[in-house]
Amino acid sequence: MVEPQQDQPAASPRPAPRGIPIRVLIPNLITLLVLAAGLTAVRFAAEGQWDRAVMAIAAGAVLDGLDGRIARLLKGTSPFGAELDSLADFISFGCAPALTLYFWHLKELSTFGWLAALSLAFAMALRLARFNVALADTTKPEWTKQFFTGVPAPAGAMLALLPINLTLSGVPEFTGYAWLIAIYTAGVAGMVVSRLPTLSGKGKSGPIPRDRVIPLVGVVLAVFVLLVSHPFPTLTALSLGYIALLPVGFARYRSLRDADAARTSAP
Repeated sequence: MVEPQQDQPAASPRPAPRGIPIRVLIPNLITLLVLAAGLTAVRFAAEGQWDRAVMAIAAGAVLDGLDGRIARLLKGTSPFGAELDSLADFISFGCAPALTLYFWHLKELSTFGWLAALSLAFAMALRLARFNVALADTTKPEWTKQFFTGVPAPAGAMLALLPINLTLSGVPEFTGYAWLIAIYTAGVAGMVVSRLPTLSGKGKSGPIPRDRVIPLVGVVLAVFVLLVSHPFPTLTALSLGYIALLPVGFARYRSLRDADAARTSAP
């Protein structure tokens, strides 16, 4: 005798998968372009195309400056995007310049050259990890948002590539150049992972004053034209200018820190 089948409870419908908003997708696509630029630079370096390798890393640095700003503008920031950005930065500004320098001249020093390249990659990894941890610290004063701790990853990559840019600009090489590059690379790695306060510009918000719009646009256009017409002398000048600004950033940090200490200690 067959027992009558009992009514089975109706299965609850599965919720439809949520789509990814365009405002979140666009910044992540730009971050993937940063990653692509870094990996492309490694390819060009392996083929001995130093000019293209440098330009690929420089393009990644420009895109890296855009993805975060576009994400904030579109209100598309996300934890996933933050993690993806750190991964792309490590590849494009840690591994790519380190390998480019190694294939270029550091390999002449064998193990010592490889250690110099590793120091740059390690410094970038440590700096990015420290940066991610610092994001969770909500106890810092508001004025500290105007500064990075250490040289940021894109700037550190371009500083590390300064010897290549000098050579591509026509500066002659000399005996012992590889050793100088190794020492310089280790020095850049030290600046990247240091506690040196460097100017950020992220702490300033609000509209740009009208009287500064035209000069700002003019400077950006001038730099763009120079990068297109004379890329390597321009990159060299920008790197040297950044180095010159390091003491300015440190002095500004001390001034704001002392003012904040005086304000909090006042009765």
